[in-house]
Amino acid sequence: MPKSKKDDITQDKIEQPKTKADLSESDKTANTASIGEDDKPNHFDDGSKHFDVISPLDSTRISIKRQKRQDAQHNYDYDAIVIGAGPAGEAAAMKIAKSGQKVAVIDPRKQVGGNCAHVGTIPSKALRQSVFNIISNRRDPVLNQGVDYHLIPLNKILTKARDVVRAQVDTHTRFYERNRIDLINGWASFKDKHCLHIDMNDGTERNITFDKAIITVGSRPYRPDILDFDHPRVFDSDQILQMDYVIQRIIIYGAGVIGCEYASIFTGLGYKVDLINTQEQLLSYLDDEISDALSHDFRQFGVLIRNNEEIDYLETFDDCVILHLKSGKKIKSDAILWCNGRSGNTDSLNLANIGLEANKRGQLSVNEFYQTNIDNIYAAGDVIGWPSLASAAYDQGRCAAAYMVGDENAQPVRSVPTGIYTIPEISSIGKNEKELTAEQVPYEVGQAFFKHLARAQIVGERSGVLKILFHRETLQILGIHCYGNQASEIIHIGQAVMLLNGTLEYFVNTTFNYPTMAEAYRVAALNGLNRVF
Repeated sequence: MPKSKKDDITQDKIEQPKTKADLSESDKTANTASIGEDDKPNHFDDGSKHFDVISPLDSTRISIKRQKRQDAQHNYDYDAIVIGAGPAGEAAAMKIAKSGQKVAVIDPRKQVGGNCAHVGTIPSKALRQSVFNIISNRRDPVLNQGVDYHLIPLNKILTKARDVVRAQVDTHTRFYERNRIDLINGWASFKDKHCLHIDMNDGTERNITFDKAIITVGSRPYRPDILDFDHPRVFDSDQILQMDYVIQRIIIYGAGVIGCEYASIFTGLGYKVDLINTQEQLLSYLDDEISDALSHDFRQFGVLIRNNEEIDYLETFDDCVILHLKSGKKIKSDAILWCNGRSGNTDSLNLANIGLEANKRGQLSVNEFYQTNIDNIYAAGDVIGWPSLASAAYDQGRCAAAYMVGDENAQPVRSVPTGIYTIPEISSIGKNEKELTAEQVPYEVGQAFFKHLARAQIVGERSGVLKILFHRETLQILGIHCYGNQASEIIHIGQAVMLLNGTLEYFVNTTFNYPTMAEAYRVAALNGLNRVF
């Protein structure tokens, strides 16, 4: 059929695709796709009804050129090096990689995750959850029939924890692979401020150069010389995860966060626990009421707390240990767990070669940009001290990397909720009553006791309290303190409102699901308003 005039007009209006010869120089520069002209199929042939099929076996490939940051012109092997594959190191590496820079992470373990995933936060919290389940089942009159929950070997309880560690390693390994981050297994030490020497795990050695580096090596338990940690009845908080025999009684020396968490775990397993506290009260930086509640529950469950005590020396035997205190007391037990302090893992880095010096606890000093006194060396996580939490370490690492790549919107980590995984949990943010009293702030208190909440009664966890501290005139929230089941989750509701400068009225005017533990905010807010006159 001959074409009509209308067909010619329509055809003229259709914009014909440009050929490669027709492209301007700017068009050619903008086109970053790479397809061989000989391999490129004509997907729709104008002269045929059929289209070309696509096969993964042919040589056609479509790729995008990776854009290189214009300000990273140098001859180093890497734009940035991250030393340590824990939370801080991972967050830093991801941020740097997503900025388009070439980054490598160096860690002595073959598996990523650092101490957090292998001997710290992840296994200890998984262990804690298993013990919490045992306690809950023991309390349930239906589930506890015919089951002996007493004196369960710690190694058996750790089975779930090991599964969680493996799952975490697999998950985070994929993060590194997706972001094309090089993982180097070995021990790093500085040759100079732009070169690292690596003792590889396979016995070889290599040097790598870098523009900038961030130290995220984490920390390890402090080990005093007066204890023999090679003895099978002497443990630190890393070694305890390898215990493979049944005990009936254990001494925990040090009543900080780790000591209190393990006191909960061991007493939950039915062990007798002697908790040696070098301070006047447990976790003295907490709100006094929360600290008192923890002490009360510990004593109720059989933990013997010994405050204001200090070790003199320890005797070790094949079948027991005997702890001698400077007060003259002697305590006999099946084993001892040392939980008194941690040290930064900086001793093998040869910091002197770059003019850096760690303090006596192995920690590094940084400015508000997480920068050491060497301009191209940064640090984050446990190795810089406060707050020594996995949650904060991740944010610190990401923030430090943001400053490294020139992100002007980065903010240093300042607002960090306390999360203590005792049984029950403890979490807080903001000022406590002692601090507000010392500052002469006119505050008031709103309380919600968990025993009055329907959800707490349903799950059988009736111990606990939520406290809201607020300015009695402006109703501004000044501090939130929670003790009880799911405290580490509950705190984030208050944290969000507090950081947005919300007032107590937010909790009064907000509808919470019922029954929930979060309902405690409404109850506490109403309780607090009743005190205002």
